[in-house]
Amino acid sequence: MHGIGGWTDAQIINAIQHGVDHAGNHLYPAFPYASYNKAELQDLVDLVAFWRTLPVSDVPSQPHEVGLPFSIRRAVGLWKLMFASDDFVIQGDLTAEQTRGRYLVEALGHCAECHTPRNMLGGLSRDRWLSGAPNPSGEGRIPNITPGALTWSEGEIAEYLKSGFTPEFDTAGGSMAEVVKNTGQLSDADRAAIAAYLKIVLEVATAPAAP
Repeated sequence: MHGIGGWTDAQIINAIQHGVDHAGNHLYPAFPYASYNKAELQDLVDLVAFWRTLPVSDVPSQPHEVGLPFSIRRAVGLWKLMFASDDFVIQGDLTAEQTRGRYLVEALGHCAECHTPRNMLGGLSRDRWLSGAPNPSGEGRIPNITPGALTWSEGEIAEYLKSGFTPEFDTAGGSMAEVVKNTGQLSDADRAAIAAYLKIVLEVATAPAAP
């Protein structure tokens, strides 16, 4: 059986939250466990239950194509100690709606994995949270979605996450189109919570810069 098909639920959840596979090896952070480590256990149980419903693939797992020093998995453990914090970035006196939005953005949605720039070691620059970053494809940039750059109202943000339509009558494209396919299935309350969170990023961000 290929992939994670032979893993137990506990092994899969351990990989999601701690970046460790069924054999105890460190996983590379291309899998966003540095965000999922903030997820609640019930949500992870539900996620695994969903994965169990997917069709089985007969394609063998492919080996990683990384050279030294990145092929040294013990170094990934050190990377985790430096950058895989389970503390939320945005702190302060948040409303219930903003707190829900923080959970959806920083944990389950792992939005920062694309929208936040990284330092030389690949860690997220928490002092530049959601301020935009180079596109991993090498073409263009992932946009800044802090209030300083994203001037849409909360209602406009929520509508974009539902339909993909911007206030300028444009539509989501590229990888964001795939994101909207998922956010479009959220409840109106959850999309509103994400919008409420995005509007306070600059105002209450107090986390220190990553090394």
